[in-house]
Amino acid sequence: MTTAVRLRGLRKAFGAKTVLDGVDLDVPRGAFTALLGPSGTGKTTLLRILAGLEEPDAGEVAVPRRRTTVYQEPRLIPARRVLANVTLGQRRGPRTRAAAERALAEVGLADKARSWPATLSGGEAQRAALARALVREPQLLLLDEPFAALDALTRLQTQDLVAELCARHRPAVLLVTHDVDEAVRLADRVLILREGRIALDRDIGADHPRHRDDPEVLALRRDLLSELGVATAH
Repeated sequence: MTTAVRLRGLRKAFGAKTVLDGVDLDVPRGAFTALLGPSGTGKTTLLRILAGLEEPDAGEVAVPRRRTTVYQEPRLIPARRVLANVTLGQRRGPRTRAAAERALAEVGLADKARSWPATLSGGEAQRAALARALVREPQLLLLDEPFAALDALTRLQTQDLVAELCARHRPAVLLVTHDVDEAVRLADRVLILREGRIALDRDIGADHPRHRDDPEVLALRRDLLSELGVATAH
């Protein structure tokens, strides 16, 4: 498979604190990778470097030109209608508008194109943010805890939508999350970042959809929690 992300010897420090300490990573196109780790281990810093929002101190970073990020907050502009938010930063014209309308239809918001962001529910606003990402046809989709602010039911529904969209469009995906269940449910591969290095790199072989009571899923969940220092009942 063609590589979408290639990192070699990636280093980043803030003052005396080294956040990333020689990270090597390859992410193939079309692969869905989840990145776990305690707070302060460099997950968001790594994502920001991949997004081009942060410069590394050392190392090699190769990423696709077309990449975009979906954050925990939808970050919609209140003074622009939903369609205008989706096309934000894009060249104006009928083709862009048509692409944005298709993206809104894909996320179930075809009837919200003329709505104001303030009238959307939390789940709808996050789906609008997904449409804004999709319309750019990214080769790399970066997800920075995009489900964390949603209620439990909306979170599951939005996770299913993201999984469906990623399977259809096949970007490389890197999901930063604190949620082990989320990582196991969505990803093809799970990484754990600790002390600035990748401490665990595990492929997930279980087919989708995955069920929480599947023995393979349960065993993987226990392993990941153990690696994160969380004891579980057997």
